[in-house]
Amino acid sequence: MRVEVLLPQWGMGMSEGVISLWLKKVGDSVKEDEPIAQVEAEKVEEELTAPATGTLTEILVPAGDTAEVRTVVAIIETA
Repeated sequence: MRVEVLLPQWGMGMSEGVISLWLKKVGDSVKEDEPIAQVEAEKVEEELTAPATGTLTEILVPAGDTAEVRTVVAIIETA
């Protein structure tokens, strides 16, 4: 099953964030709630965590790019 990884809204005024670093790469296995990326939002570094356990199959927003809140930034394939 494909699970979409969405950029969450961490603060009331947050409308977008910059993916500063992917901690996992395509093909890596991830566990639910494990940090998979670092996001800079409102001048604060936040950790984006995996919403499910599985394999990271797609990164849709590369490091350095900006994404709006609730944008799909990656895909995790679950067993």
